[in-house]
Amino acid sequence: MFDSLRENLDSAIKTLRGRGKLTEANMREGLALVQRALLEADVSFSIAKDFTARVSEQAVGEAVLKSLDPSQQLISIVNQELIELMGPVDHSLHLKTGLTVLMLCGLQGSGKTTTCGKLARQIHSRGRKPMLVAADLQRPAAIHQLQVLGEQLGLPVYADTDAKDPIKLCQAAVKQAKASDVDVLILDTAGRLHVDEELMKQLSAIDRRVQPEQVYLVVDAMTGQDAVNSAKAFNEALELDGVIMTKLDGDARGGAALSVKAVTGVPIKFVGTGEHLEDLEEFHPDRMAGRILGMGDVLSLVEKAQENFDQDEMADQEARLRKGEFTLDDFKKMLGQTKKLGPLNKVMGMLPGMGGMADKIGDVDAEKDVKRLNGVIDSMTPEERRSPSKVIDQGRRRRIAAGAGVEPHEVNELVKQFDGIRDLMTKMAGMGIRERMGMMKQLSEGGMLDPGAKLAKKKGSSGKRMTPKERAKMKKLREKETRRKRREALRSKKTK
Repeated sequence: MFDSLRENLDSAIKTLRGRGKLTEANMREGLALVQRALLEADVSFSIAKDFTARVSEQAVGEAVLKSLDPSQQLISIVNQELIELMGPVDHSLHLKTGLTVLMLCGLQGSGKTTTCGKLARQIHSRGRKPMLVAADLQRPAAIHQLQVLGEQLGLPVYADTDAKDPIKLCQAAVKQAKASDVDVLILDTAGRLHVDEELMKQLSAIDRRVQPEQVYLVVDAMTGQDAVNSAKAFNEALELDGVIMTKLDGDARGGAALSVKAVTGVPIKFVGTGEHLEDLEEFHPDRMAGRILGMGDVLSLVEKAQENFDQDEMADQEARLRKGEFTLDDFKKMLGQTKKLGPLNKVMGMLPGMGGMADKIGDVDAEKDVKRLNGVIDSMTPEERRSPSKVIDQGRRRRIAAGAGVEPHEVNELVKQFDGIRDLMTKMAGMGIRERMGMMKQLSEGGMLDPGAKLAKKKGSSGKRMTPKERAKMKKLREKETRRKRREALRSKKTK
């Protein structure tokens, strides 16, 4: 999500770091790179130009140019302008007492039907009783797809395979809902491959006859400016209450998310971040701006953890950590809990300053590596899992490796890494969220949280196990890179 935009903005701001003094000229040079980063992210030229003009107005002021760290000041300004560009957002669905009707519309292929299911799941989790309505009579598979989603969620679906008129079908669904205990009706309306007059007439008729409380447009983020243009057309015909943007997790550019509010005046209410029914999040401009600038999104991560983690187990583990107790069994449970948050690179991207680390993790098969680690742990006795560094000797190492189907040195690497993780977890037990995130950031910058180098099996670029010669070469390259960074730091100090 926003990978290329984050990298380009980071490069633009890096041009201003390390300079002894910033002038209006070189500040404008940096802002030109910011504008180019927005354009490459598929943000329309007029929006990118207005954005950089507003940033420039503040950035070339005396307060910025004379500040101790002008680049950080610029990040702060860009962050605030991104928030204003994408917001504000009212997340309320305006669910009233009695029956509330929500209408979802959009083009074919935008993920509209799946989004109906995701929204129904979220509403049901709030204690309401939703019913889905299969009003997309243009695509026969849409009715079956919605029925399957209803079965997965355990929610009712109103469908009529013989119906020809979607307006009458929606009206019949409203009567059915009022006669039952349903209090939220979600209409899955028809789509087209493109915006056309017939589609708009049909949707306008449903809007007039059924009078839904909220009308949401579902758009595919990966279509870039086409998503913005279709949002504009739908809004002119229907007066939308919000946009739900799908496939945002697969959109490295993010131009549609940045442009849709500015072009249409309609806020993005929710974003789809995956294929599963739970992958629908409220859209928070401030959190999204943080992700774009590599500042992370801790609040969303905490909310996701509270929803997915076993809270009793977490409380028990926290109490054990405070006593200094942390075993390989605890470590295995921790890995299992973390998997519930989604792909590892997605989780790391939500931690402050760890966007770059997320890119590295993308090349590692984290799922396979976790299974490999679990296999090693399962091959140990209870005593070995409690005190691995004290108990596991050479003979035990060979036995464990044979049982897990790995090499003995991999067992040794896990034990060494676990010692460091145990110390870290014990230290973090009494910390708050911010302190924990700060420690994680420091460790990532020091290379201690590189799963490709530590927890995962050592691999070369081809994914195969590296030979001793390849490992020695890799070690030399890392040492060379460390020396280069030290020289740069010294040069930077002298310049200042």
